[in-house]
Amino acid sequence: MQVTLLGTGTSQGIPVIGCECKVCQSDSPKDKRLRCAVLIQIEDKNIVIDIGPDFRQQMLRANVGDLHAVLITHEHNDHVIGLDDVRPFNFKQKRDMPVFAERRVIKELKERFSYAFAKNKYPGAPTIKPIEIKRGENFKAADIEIQPIEIEHGNLPILGFRIGDFAYLTDMKTISEKEIKKIKGIDTLVINALHHYEHHSHLNLEEALTMVERIAPKRAFFTHMSHYMGLHEEIDAQLPEHISLAYDGLMLEM
Repeated sequence: MQVTLLGTGTSQGIPVIGCECKVCQSDSPKDKRLRCAVLIQIEDKNIVIDIGPDFRQQMLRANVGDLHAVLITHEHNDHVIGLDDVRPFNFKQKRDMPVFAERRVIKELKERFSYAFAKNKYPGAPTIKPIEIKRGENFKAADIEIQPIEIEHGNLPILGFRIGDFAYLTDMKTISEKEIKKIKGIDTLVINALHHYEHHSHLNLEEALTMVERIAPKRAFFTHMSHYMGLHEEIDAQLPEHISLAYDGLMLEM
C-alpha cells in the first residue's frame, strides 16, 4: 500500500490569500499546503479520502488516471466541495463514482450538489453513487477493507479511517478510549495538528503530541496545519524522531 498526502493545509490553504507572514511568503515547497486529502493506492485500486476545492489540482499532480472510490470524513466545504470534479473519472470509467459517507453527510451532499442527484440531470453532470457508512461497522470500498474511527470535531461527530496498518485522523479534537483501541500501536498514523494555540475543534501541536503518545504508533505525521504552525523546516526539526510534519506530495509506503 502506498499513501500520498495530497494536501496538508487547513480550509484556507497555504499561502493564505493576502497574507504576508513568513510561512505564506516562504519559497519552500513544503510550506505550500493545499486543502487536506489523501490518496490510498493498493495494487491497481485508488481511493481518495476527502475531496476538497483542490481536488482537480491534486489528481493532476499525483497523475491519477483512475479513481475507484471516495471516502468522506465530514461535510465541511474543504472536504467535499470538489465533488463535481469526479466528472472526468465518470466519463473515462463509464460508471458512477462510489462516495462513502455517513447518512448526515450524504444528505448534505445531495443538497449542495442537487443537480448531480436530480432525476433528469443535464448532460455532463457528475454521476455519484452514495454509500452510507454506519458507525462501528467495517465496510469495503473497491474491495478494500476500511474501518471507520469515530472522532469529534468540536461538537461535530466525524470519521477517521483505518486501512490495514495505516490510520488517518483529521479535524479531530477528541476521541474516546474505545476508538483509540482500534488504532493502538498502529504502524503509521496521520493526525491533525492545527498550530500552537488552543482551538475549539482541532488539536493544537501540544495536544497532537500527547495524542500520538496515547495511540503509540511506530511513526506519526501531522497534517491539517495552518500558517500559524510556523515554517516546516523549523518546526519539524523540533519534533521527536518518530514524528514529522507532513507536506504535500509526501509518499508513505506501508
